[in-house]
Formats: sequence, C-alpha cells, structure tokens
Amino acid sequence: MIEPHGNGRNGQAGMEHPPSNWQVRLRPRDTTVYVSQGRTVLATSTDGFVFEHPEHGLWVYQSRMLSRYRWLINGQPPRRAGNSNMQQHTWMGYYIASPPDIKDTGLDEKDPAQQTLELRLTRYVGAGMHEDVDVTNFTQIHTSVRLELEVESDFADPNEAGGQRKQKGRLKRRWKQMGKNQAELEYDYRVQHAYRHQGDKGVAHMHRGLKLTIAKAGSRPQFRRQRIAFMVDLPPHGTWHACLDWVPQIEGEWMKLDHSCYFSGANQWDRKRGEFLHNAASFTSLGSGTLASVVVGALEQSKRDLAALRLYDLDNARGWVPAGGLPDYVALFGRDSLAASWEAELLGQEMSGGTLLELARTQATKVDDWRDEQPGRIVHEVHTDPLATLNFNPHGCYYGGVTGAMYYPVVVAGLWHWTGNKELIRPLIEPALKGLEWADTYGDLDDDGFYEYQTRSQQGEKNQGWKDSGDAIVYEDGSQVHTPLGTCEMQSFTYVSKLHLSEVLWWLDQKELAARLFEEASELKKRFNEAFWMEDEGYIAMGLDSQKRQIKSIASDPGHALASGIVDIANVERVAARLMAADMFNGWGIRTLSADHPAYNPYAYHRGTVWPVENAVFALAFARYGLHELMFKLCEAQFEAASLFDYFRLPECFAGHQREPQHPFPGLYPKANWPQAWSASATLLHVQAMIGLYPYAPLHALLLDPHLPPWLPEITLHNLRVAEAVISLRFYRRADGSSDYEVLDKRGHLHVVRQPSPWSLTAGFGERVRDAVESVLPGK
Repeated sequence: MIEPHGNGRNGQAGMEHPPSNWQVRLRPRDTTVYVSQGRTVLATSTDGFVFEHPEHGLWVYQSRMLSRYRWLINGQPPRRAGNSNMQQHTWMGYYIASPPDIKDTGLDEKDPAQQTLELRLTRYVGAGMHEDVDVTNFTQIHTSVRLELEVESDFADPNEAGGQRKQKGRLKRRWKQMGKNQAELEYDYRVQHAYRHQGDKGVAHMHRGLKLTIAKAGSRPQFRRQRIAFMVDLPPHGTWHACLDWVPQIEGEWMKLDHSCYFSGANQWDRKRGEFLHNAASFTSLGSGTLASVVVGALEQSKRDLAALRLYDLDNARGWVPAGGLPDYVALFGRDSLAASWEAELLGQEMSGGTLLELARTQATKVDDWRDEQPGRIVHEVHTDPLATLNFNPHGCYYGGVTGAMYYPVVVAGLWHWTGNKELIRPLIEPALKGLEWADTYGDLDDDGFYEYQTRSQQGEKNQGWKDSGDAIVYEDGSQVHTPLGTCEMQSFTYVSKLHLSEVLWWLDQKELAARLFEEASELKKRFNEAFWMEDEGYIAMGLDSQKRQIKSIASDPGHALASGIVDIANVERVAARLMAADMFNGWGIRTLSADHPAYNPYAYHRGTVWPVENAVFALAFARYGLHELMFKLCEAQFEAASLFDYFRLPECFAGHQREPQHPFPGLYPKANWPQAWSASATLLHVQAMIGLYPYAPLHALLLDPHLPPWLPEITLHNLRVAEAVISLRFYRRADGSSDYEVLDKRGHLHVVRQPSPWSLTAGFGERVRDAVESVLPGK
C-alpha cells in the first residue's frame, strides 16, 4: 500500500510526484490504434485490422469509407508479431503464419515462429491511404498460400456506426480488372436529405466515394464476396509484393494521394509539416541528444525486474534465486539463474550466492535416464506445474542441459572476485568440481577430449547446449545436425571454468589441483583452435558433429568463445569483425544465425533472433580485447532497441530483421518472456563493459578502464560493493574523446586502479600489468 503524504497543489493530502519505481502507463482508448493526418483517420484494433467495432474504420471527412479491413492467410487471421506507429501518420505491422504444407517432424514446424511466412503491412495516411503488402517465405520449402483482404464500406457517420442509421443513400461497388496484376475497386455513395428545422429547409446532397488501385502485385487479384484474393507462390526465402492506394472522393472531387512505396517520395503535406517542425521552438535538457536517459532507465528497470522475479521460497543463507522469466519460466532454471546472477553482480552478490547454493543442493547424485540425470550434473529446470508435479513429464526436476555444470565454476570465481570471502566460497568448490567431473566423463561421450551431448530421455531435449530448441543446430546447407554433437561454446565454457576455478583453488591452497585444471584448460585451448578454426571463413565453427566434422554454419556461438578467451589471440580481430558483419549484426544486435544462411528465419528461436543475454557477453568480449569501437556500436544498438520497449525493458529475444527504412523496428518473437532475468541482467553487463570495471576483492582492488561513447557522456554508480568496501564513482567522457572517473565516496579498504584489460589489443605498452611482468621475464 502507498501511503499519501504532503499536500498537493490544491492543498489536498497526496503525492507531489509518483514514486520513481512505478510502472504506470495510461493510454486513453487503449483498444484502438490511430494512424492519422489532416482529415483522414485510420482507426483499427490493436492487431491493425478493422473488424466488427463501431469506432474502427478508415474515416475521411468524418465518413467511414472502410468499415471492414482485415488480411487473411488461407482463410485465417495471421498471428501478430509486432506493430507500431512510426509517426502519427505512418504505421507498420508484422504478422506470421505457418506454411500449409509444412511437415511436422517433432521440431515445432507447426509453430509459425519456427517455420515462418511473414506478412508485413506498411501504411501511410495522407489525403487517403497507401499500403505496401509484403509476404516473405522464411522457410526452406516451396509453398503457396491464398492471401485475402476482407473489405467493406458503409459511409456511416460517427454517430451512426454500430447503431441506427439515419442517412440512407445509394452505395454502388465496381470491380475492374486493369491488367494482368492490376485492378480497381470503387465505392460510390450518393445520398440526399430533405430537411426542415426552425424555418431552415431544403434538400442537402452528399457525394462521396473511395477507389482502391492495386498495382505492382506479384500475382493476379480477384474479387468475390467482399474479399480481394491473391494466390501467392513462394520459393524458399521468396518474396511477394503489392501496392494498394485508397483514394477518397469528396463531393465528386477525387483527392490526390501523392505518395509511393515505403514512404518514398515527398509530398506537399510532408513539406509543410517538415517546415513547421524545423522552424518551431525546440527544447533540450542535460543529456538531450544522447541515450543517457535510456541507459539509466534500463538499468533501474533491470534492477526492479530482477527483484520482481525473486523466488522467495528458495531464499537461503547465501542469498536468493531469480526465476527465468514471465510468463513461461516462473521456475528455477539452472543456467538462466547462473547467467543472470553473474551478469548482474554489479548490483550485489546475493543472487550469485543464493543461486550457487541452491544449485549445489539440487545437483544430481544418481543416473536417471528419464530425467537426463547423471552424478554431478546441474539441474536444468525445476517446474512446479501440475503436469511436472504429477510426473507426466520429467520437468519437475530435469537435468537435460550441459551449460549449468560447465558454467557453474565461472560464477563461483565471479563471486570470489567480488567478495574475496574464503568462507563463502569453500562450500561451493565441491559442487564446482563435481560439475567439471561430470563434463569430463558423461559430457565427453567418445573420450576425445571435447564435450558433446545426447539425450537419454524419451521425453528429453534434443539440443542441450545454450541453443536448446530442437532445430537450432544446422549444417551450412540448412539441414539438421543429428546428435551427438558438441558446440563451440560448450568447449569455451568448460575452458574458462577450469581456468578461473584454478585461480580460486590456488588462493585456497589447493595448488596441485589448481595446476592440473590450468594445464587441462591450456590443452583444451590448443586442441580447440586446431579443430574448430575455419581459415576460409576467418571464424570459429558452430560445432563438431558425431563424425567430428565441422558444422560450418555462421552463427553467434563463436562470440561466447571470444569472451571466454579460448580463441587464439592471432584470430581475435577476425572473429570480432565477422560477428559484426552485416549478415550477423542487424543494427539492433547480433543475430543467432547469419541472414545469409539457408535456415535463417528472423523469428525462429535460435535461427535468426537477437538475444540480449548473449549480446551483452559479446560487448564484454570486445572490451576484453580493447575493441572499443565495436563495443560502442553493439551497446548503442542494444540500448536503442531498449528504447523501443515499454519501461526500456528488453524481452527474452526479438526478431532479426535488418534495421533499414523498410524495417524501422524489429518484429517480435511471439512467445518471448518479458521480463526475462538474463535480459534484465544484460543491460548491466553492457555498462560494466563500457566503464571497464573488474573487481578483485582478494587484493582489495577495483580495476577500472572506462571508455564512454558520445551517446553516454556521463554515468554515476552509487553504493557499489566490493569485498567489505562501498564506493560511489562518476564516469565521464572528455571533450577529446577520452574517458576518466572520479571517486565520489569510499567506505572501507579498497584500492581503485586504472588498468586496461591484460588482453587488450589496443592499449599502449606499459599500460597493462602484463607488460610489466613480461618485461622482466627471461628473453625480454
């Protein structure tokens, strides 16, 4: 409950300002979307269509010229996948459907997000309305669909719509085929009314109409029973287009719709609006023209979202555990909780401590094939829904994911770096070692020193790496890779876990075991670069199949290898550049799969979407190697994406459309969780990368190397906790482009040191601690 306090402007008890953590968003007439300019208003439902609503329609001079307007694919409304106004007079919407002839092999082919036909509608409202209609086949099969537009007109008055009609005129409709793929549909409405009111009398006349011109259509339009139909034939990745111009007639005079496809071509209305906006007074404040307010808003929302996802029943002596996300993942997810708590340690270490302790408690102790359980494995998911609780499926306690065991030691080491607390860390060493033992035994299916997965459960997940959807792992020709297989990030996670855990063990005086893990990590790195490097692509293979052949698909997985440090230093810049090439980086982030790949689908869960959680890791990788321009570009794209969403809250993932005039915003993955724990934590890691913050609590040290971009000239962190110290810092960008920091407040023992990453490829000699060490080594 919020208690009122103080006096408002009228002397009444109440709040002067709403609390900063409110999520209040009010929208009048929230069932209607308006696209308007001048006397033309398109009012639709939130799905972008006009269908059985008295207020909806295309209104021109306050006459409803279109009373129904709805697109159908094979007789059914497609699924909405994101729509929005760009300006008050422009709008775009994404819709998806499954091909009618797709075969279901158990890989969710009937899910329109996995095998996608996309309908994209782009609207410009001026004197009338222009609509671009685009259909794209994002599948690997040839298919045909029937695309239909339901359309009706009634020329109703706003006070008549949905009620009793007063004006009763004559409405004529005419369909005319203009050519092979062109046609016109014309509505003509004439009415007269003999009136007598208090001495005023006479006969009033009204003549209005609406003409649709279909041009540039990819197939022949046909009209029957209020529907315009097109048979659309699409090869794999094929496209289809049509232009629709709706031109009104007012009192016998046709309006001029001076507009062409995709917002191209300036007209008189655009010119006049532009002149006014240019000459009108403008407003700025501190931070105007930058993304600073978005960054701070996203960070604060991330903090609140993580707090809201807390699973209070799993609170323990070390902290707490976040759920995966809303609405589908309100449960313990091993790898999600690990990743989110590690990325969010900037906020505090309670999530890491609580998650590590809970996952140790639920760590596997036996072999149970139905649950994909083997000793040492970290639980993948613990659901509490009725079907899981009643064991209709194994998800009440399911272990079918490899990432948890392979990543757990990284989070242990991260907690050590932030706290330097040996008593906190000691109980977590055994679970970390058991997880690595599982990886070296059950996770290495053929004893070749690389890690693979294959489910043993009849109800198990086929793919068990980071990309765990059934169709995620594909060969370069688009065909599915069968298990067993091993992805490049599996090797990378295990490498960095052994490397980081060896350091922690050294501090705990287990130096022999520390040395062994260090050597195992070094050997894995050597073999990894020999087996996974693709010289012709300048990139890392997605994985190795059961025959140890490279899976040569260009995908995001190597970004995790880059962040882990397993990539040979000589190849780092080539891998980073390939990640940011146009087929991977779409202007909002890095896609999960190259847009040039035969299996690419911008909506598919792991075959074309953009995931904030891994993009934050890639930004950190760029920071690690001093590739600051790439880091700026990626972080900017992600925060600009955040600015598109309510509360600056990034979803689990979003569609991978290229950022361009025809795609001014990305589509949505229809089942994305929002909020999602590891998307909330991702914003924090982006900022940590830019300020170059690395805690090393064992030495009471905080290492900083800020590199702020022009769009974030300043940011302040308050109450940052490292070991027993608490510090507040201001980071800022100078006029010459360099960045620095100042300590605003410090309580407790903590050394603050400016220090570039030891692996930086751009730091000058002598800036890094490594330079000082290497300068005194023999042979230097």
